[in-house]
Amino acid sequence: MDMNDRFANGEYIADAATYPPMWEAAAKAFRDRAECTCDIAYGDGDREKLDLFLPGGYPKGLVVFIHGGYWKAFGKSTWSHLAEGAVKQGWAVAIPSYDLCPDVRISEITHQMQAAVAHAARLIAGPIRLTGHSAGGHLVARLAGMEWGGRLQKVVPISAVTDLVPLLQTSMNDTLGLDQAEAERESPQHSPKPDVPVTIWVGANERPVFIEQSQELAEKWSCDLRIAEGRHHFDVIAPLADPDSALVAELLS
Repeated sequence: MDMNDRFANGEYIADAATYPPMWEAAAKAFRDRAECTCDIAYGDGDREKLDLFLPGGYPKGLVVFIHGGYWKAFGKSTWSHLAEGAVKQGWAVAIPSYDLCPDVRISEITHQMQAAVAHAARLIAGPIRLTGHSAGGHLVARLAGMEWGGRLQKVVPISAVTDLVPLLQTSMNDTLGLDQAEAERESPQHSPKPDVPVTIWVGANERPVFIEQSQELAEKWSCDLRIAEGRHHFDVIAPLADPDSALVAELLS
């Protein structure tokens, strides 16, 4: 079995190269019209910063979106537009960046995201909802089992990598630097079921490994699974920008 092919997304998505510039343009357009504070430091590193988007009135609570890119690509500014759905529903939304592999290990990124959520939670009162895509889905699933003082009410991993062990057999591990112990330790599938509600979201047209891993985690955690018809790995997150979408409704329910 070719693990590189199993985890390849762009090669199986029509016009895949058009998505990153489209995301960048949509993100900038939303920042230009939104009430936001950019580059709030949650740590000492250059990339340890988050953008905070605010609704018109007092926030109902805090949503944190963590981006993907296989822990080795992208940053917060590519995804600003995905805050729009929750913001229009009255929630504050934080989108953090994190250091990328190979400069850090995945376990260090997990700790950075724990710090980012904790910092955002000090800025915004009320309940917390976490969502993230791909590697970001992995990260919010890891955060689900941590202690948040009773404030964490919902976690929605989207197209998450829930078992990192197969990545040991991919060429991307030259960048990720995973070993067996870290891959197991950082895999949500190897972690106990968290005490907060979790809904796993994945596109019906994703690469099979993403659907399989989503199903496996849903079974192990006895949590809800939603398979979005007609969605692939690059457009499954698009409904986060729509306040009336089923994905936003699930996140904020």
